[in-house]
Amino acid sequence: MVASRPRNSKKTNNKQDSGSTVYIGNLDATFLICTIILVLFGIVMVFSASYYNAFHNSNDRFRYLMNQSVSALVGAAALVFLANVNYRYFKRFTTIAYIGTLVLLALVPFIGHEHGGAVRWITIFGVTFQPSELAKVALILKLSSVISNKKNMLHTLKGTFQALAIVAIPVGLIAISNFSTALIVAMIGMGIIFIASPYTAIFFTLAGAGAASITAYLAFFSDGFRGARFAAWLDPFSDRLGTGFQTVQSLYAIGSGGLFGLGLGQSRQKLGFIPEAHNDIIFSVIVEELGIIGGGLVIFLFGVIIWRAITIAIKTDSLYGSLIATGIAIMLGIQIIINIAVVTNTIPNTGIQLPFISYGGTSLLISMASAGLLLNISRYSKML
Repeated sequence: MVASRPRNSKKTNNKQDSGSTVYIGNLDATFLICTIILVLFGIVMVFSASYYNAFHNSNDRFRYLMNQSVSALVGAAALVFLANVNYRYFKRFTTIAYIGTLVLLALVPFIGHEHGGAVRWITIFGVTFQPSELAKVALILKLSSVISNKKNMLHTLKGTFQALAIVAIPVGLIAISNFSTALIVAMIGMGIIFIASPYTAIFFTLAGAGAASITAYLAFFSDGFRGARFAAWLDPFSDRLGTGFQTVQSLYAIGSGGLFGLGLGQSRQKLGFIPEAHNDIIFSVIVEELGIIGGGLVIFLFGVIIWRAITIAIKTDSLYGSLIATGIAIMLGIQIIINIAVVTNTIPNTGIQLPFISYGGTSLLISMASAGLLLNISRYSKML
């Protein structure tokens, strides 16, 4: 699975880092194993959470299982490819990827497909995907390339605004149809700039102002769809058959799971109660079937993945690779936190998928491709 080793691997190939992490051919095996476990587990849980819905809607209980399995195979191919081609090679294509993604984002309002009340998908040459998912990786690669090429750009106000503009353009295009994903893309971009910038105080000020503005908007000025979601978060049982329905059913699922769960495949809430249980809300089915212990193990695996991603970012021998790894760690970490927070009603309901597990071809492909990039960068890391 791993191509020829980098030139500097001879001296370090048999060593382990301070966390006693195993490396295979100078590739982070801990990260790879956790990724494989989560993807395979996700396929099992997608089938468990979806077979009732699939049979009810299409008379084919294996419909979502087959789709997710195909996406996983394509994602595995992308992972292997990206793990074996030196990540520095992709630097020359970052501008093309970034501009191409902006074009796709601009097309969404005009040729996009509606699903669940949201227009986020487009179809090109028979392939349906979400351009906003592509935008996450395109932004990470573009921003990392620009900052690494101009190492002192964030030392000046002009350079900082140039970096912010690179983030703002895709965020603005995504926000037209998908505010929650736009917020995540903004956080990814701001996170990379924050890590690379020598100045930190201004970012804490901007983060505080942004959080206060969003809270004030939702609490006092928002109406319609987003206002209803905010009200449902404050008291989901006040409208448990309306805007609070999904949250209430999710909490019922988690509560009924107990410590050890009802057993794999035994969820009751997926039987027509939780809408599209195989999608964003799948973590509640995991806890219902496998209990707090099962859900805790999933969170533990995610924690290991984020830990290894951060370690790779710290130990890589180039600023470009470090920023890419940082961006991917932020991307995965934010999505994991938001998804689980939504399921447990810690934050207002928003449609963010759980990486490697939730049903969705574009999301799974991007997650696995990002894992391939991280594995590639790990091959060129310093194993101290």
